[in-house]
This record gives sequence, C-alpha cells and structure tokens, in this order.
Amino acid sequence: MDKYIDQITSMAIEYAPKLLLAILTLWIGFMIIGWVTSAASKVMSKNKVDVSLSKFLTSLLSVGMKLMLLISVAGMFGVETAAFVGVIAAMAFAVGMALQGSLGHFASGVMILIFKPYKVGDLVELGGNTGVVESIEIFNTILLTPDNRKIIMPNGTVTSNPITNISGQGEIRVDMTFGIGYSDDIDKARKIMHEVAQSCPQVLKEKPVDIFVSELADSSVNFVVRPWCKSAHFWDVHFYMHEHIKKQLDANNVSIPFPQMDVHVQGNNKS
Repeated sequence: MDKYIDQITSMAIEYAPKLLLAILTLWIGFMIIGWVTSAASKVMSKNKVDVSLSKFLTSLLSVGMKLMLLISVAGMFGVETAAFVGVIAAMAFAVGMALQGSLGHFASGVMILIFKPYKVGDLVELGGNTGVVESIEIFNTILLTPDNRKIIMPNGTVTSNPITNISGQGEIRVDMTFGIGYSDDIDKARKIMHEVAQSCPQVLKEKPVDIFVSELADSSVNFVVRPWCKSAHFWDVHFYMHEHIKKQLDANNVSIPFPQMDVHVQGNNKS
C-alpha cells in the first residue's frame, strides 16, 4: 500500500504543475481565440463581406486555432505531436478525396460570395433555370421560380455555366414577339401595341418602346416589342403585355394566326 501511495504522490508532484499549466493554457487560449475571431468578424463586417462568407471564415478560423491549441497542450504532457499532426493530415487528405465534388462546390460558393455575380433578390438565369435568388449558401444556390418552385443548384454547376443576371442592373428591357396575319395592316398593329405598352403601369414612360417587324414567318408577320421597366416588374410587364395585346388586337379585328399550311391540289384534265 505504501508503494502505491508513493507512486501516486510522485505522479501528482510530477503531473500536477503540468495539468495546472495545461488548464491555464486552455483557458487563456480559448479567450484569445474568442477575441481573435470576434475581431476578424468585426473587420469583415466593416469591409462589408457577405454575412454567409463571414460566418464561415470565422468558424473555420476558430476551429483551426482550437485544433492548434489542443495539439500544443498535448505536447506539454509529452505526447508526440508530430505523429498526431501526421494522422490529422492523412485524415484530412482522405476526407478531401471522398468529398472532392463537394469541395468543388465549396470553392465555387466562395467565389460567388467574393465576386458577387448576383445577390439575394436578383432575378437570374442559372443553368437554364430562371428564378429569384432566395439564398446563397456555401455549397448551393437556392432559386425560387415564378411558379413558386424551389430549385437547389450546386454552386459548381452554377459557375461552370453562363450566369445571366436579369435584374442586377436595376432596369431591364422586356423582349417579346407577337405575330399578325399577312392580310392585316402593319401600321395599325404597331399603333395598338404601342398604346398597350403606354397603358401598362410598370413600363418606364421616359424610355422608348421599340416595335419593329422582325420576321416574315411562314404563317405570320412577326413584331418584336421591347418596353423597359424596373427589374422587379419584369414578369408583371411580360404578362400584362401578352394579355392586353391579345385583347386589343381582337377588338380591332387584327388576326393572330397560328401555324398552318395551305395545300394546293392540281388535277389532270382528261379530254
């Protein structure tokens, strides 16, 4: 019994100072880490860094510093930290290989948050999908379509395809095509379309409305109609113009043809 008591006493004498020092180091270290991450967050906020990117970077900084602190404290007890670091590096490499695709989306997410090709609330076209940006996350961009569908797009897919920011400029031109019959009056149709554009509440009256004959198609004479509006009113103008131009063309007896084919049969006369 005396032998065990002596061993415990000697171990306590040997390790008690190290344990107290380790606890003190952890306490001071965590305080410094908290101060550093808080300062980094304030600096990024002052420089108007995106909130999502700021939170991610401060979290990454905090985890990295805490890991270094724990490795340092382990070294106080004689733990071979070089081997420990090697194990962590090997695990990080293995996880990186397993999450190679996700890391690509992460890198793309960081690029989007830094370079800001679009922001929350913009109407965009990404990878063939059109909608309003609901949120920009580290791995995904979330769109809300006009019919209220939610599309979750991986950021790697977004950055590897053309990005069309429809509303990011504040004002936008709404390009539309309307067809009339070959027997109808072109000037009359142009006047009707112009009057409808001027009656739309969201169309910017200080900007000209372009109305041109764009094509002599198989079954119709096609007009392009291009009014301007605020970016937020894109769909309002689009739907208003289609509905009211149809009504006014009908009211003024201007036809809107549909695809058709005239077949002429020539017979042989027998004498």
